[in-house]
Amino acid sequence: MEDYQRIADAVAADIAAGRLRPGDRLATQRAFARAHGIANSTATRVYRELTRRGLTVGEVGRGTYVRAAQHSPGPALAEPADPARRPRVNLELNYPEVPEQAALLAQGLSPLLRPDVLSAALTMAPATGSPAAREACAALLARGDFRPDPDGLLFAGNGRQAIAGALAALVPPGGRLGVEALTYPLVKSVAARLGVTLVPLAGDAYGLLPDAVRTAHRGAPLHAVYLQPTLHNPLGVTMPAERRAELAGTLRALDLWAVEDAVWSFLLDDDRQAGLPPLAALAPERTLLVDSLSKRLSPGLTVGLVLAPPSYTERVAAALRSGGWTAGAFALNATVRWLCDGAVAAIVEAKRRDAAARQALVREHLAGFRVHADPAAYFAWWELPAPWRAETFLAAAARRGIAVTPGAAFAVGPEGAHGAAPAPGAVRVALAAPAADELTHALTALAAIARGTPEDCVPD
Repeated sequence: MEDYQRIADAVAADIAAGRLRPGDRLATQRAFARAHGIANSTATRVYRELTRRGLTVGEVGRGTYVRAAQHSPGPALAEPADPARRPRVNLELNYPEVPEQAALLAQGLSPLLRPDVLSAALTMAPATGSPAAREACAALLARGDFRPDPDGLLFAGNGRQAIAGALAALVPPGGRLGVEALTYPLVKSVAARLGVTLVPLAGDAYGLLPDAVRTAHRGAPLHAVYLQPTLHNPLGVTMPAERRAELAGTLRALDLWAVEDAVWSFLLDDDRQAGLPPLAALAPERTLLVDSLSKRLSPGLTVGLVLAPPSYTERVAAALRSGGWTAGAFALNATVRWLCDGAVAAIVEAKRRDAAARQALVREHLAGFRVHADPAAYFAWWELPAPWRAETFLAAAARRGIAVTPGAAFAVGPEGAHGAAPAPGAVRVALAAPAADELTHALTALAAIARGTPEDCVPD
């Protein structure tokens, strides 16, 4: 290990231990070199390594700052100097909960705790689950005229594993996967592990452009396209029916597969969903539909779903088995009970109301800014005003005890790279985690930061 890597490891350890906190400004590289008895060029490599690891962010003339954690379950945010100030507010993680949730879930779990029932529920489950799970989850995915075949359903441990299994089944190592230019960050890490090349595809206010798919495929054939047609994360865009039909025709014309991520679609009310057929209904022979109960219910006890056409069920099942991504029998049994006793439907309705109320807070407290969000979504995409950039805004927010996600986390890098593209001047604000009064406080504080300048927030 080279000297600069060992020094970077030491700084990283200080960040992990909380000795350096998000929003803290590091010494200048020259001062850092003097303090550590190293050459200026070595200090430069240390700072580059910290940035590469996603631990710091720097801007010319403003210094280098510790950034907010992006992937840990609970980001370590800067402790306010004044103990009377508000507690930390996490606007990165987005697992919604509603007050009635725990009681409703407990009712479905209690029958499973009988010794005879529990013994059966703790057995291994195949990727195909059980007939009861397939029937119940097929009904869950139905919308409008779309009635999925229960025999096409496969089960993963969660939505992320469902996505990984679908991609592994469709795209070989070294293959090319088309994705929206701003996409779910997990897809970038899954692609890197699978050795898959991401190809960013352009979109507009209505979602992914079919012309972008055709152009990319002509340049070098794609193996598949991953997209979020409903409540796109982070943009909140929902693709209209006409665009969906055009895209389904494009898939057929190009003999191309799609992985359709429907994880957030449950937040749309039944009337909106009925008029928006999934790609799995329009091009069922070319689409793998992925969904999960993580957002509907809870990330701690959930299942992921993959709906595949008959020609691909075994291939997807093999990918889930080889990755160790199949669902546990206990989670499947609990899911069936929650679906059949009405718990899922009741919680979904409560979360729809909750998301709408939180979006109302966004409209109130971020009025006058360029914010893109669907009234039904649990997140908002905020294009920051000049002179703010996402990373400096992130550091300023962290100093107020607030964590948001920079646009770079969603941006797809140049073809062949799995890192972020040049960072958009935007942040995603996740609305689900804090209590309503904490969210109000956080949005008010973020608006105040955005009305100032980065120089206003430079620590003494």
